[in-house]
Amino acid sequence: MITTILDFLTAGFLLLGASFALIGSIGLARLPDIYTRLHGPTKATTLGIGSILLGSVLFFSTRQSLSLHEVLVSLFLFLTAPVSAHLIARAALHRRCRSLAPPPKAGDVKRLHIDES
Repeated sequence: MITTILDFLTAGFLLLGASFALIGSIGLARLPDIYTRLHGPTKATTLGIGSILLGSVLFFSTRQSLSLHEVLVSLFLFLTAPVSAHLIARAALHRRCRSLAPPPKAGDVKRLHIDES
């Protein structure tokens, strides 16, 4: 009974992860400029791989001892994805790649006021 529930949870995490990874990959291919393309792999695909690894932890922990390899891979992924996205964005800014988003108007930008009392 409990193994059936864990099998369904594992399948659910695998399907959820595959869906997120597919959506992130489509976003990478379809979005127009480099700044919007960063969101596909860093957000959706990270969630997708995290869900797949969670399903893998459930599967292998019930058949063997507690599996921590997937936890280490998830930790590495969640630490390196934002860093690599930041480096790609900085390289695009350095190369002066244009964004297709309209620039903000002068009146639209609100200034941050810090009260130092």
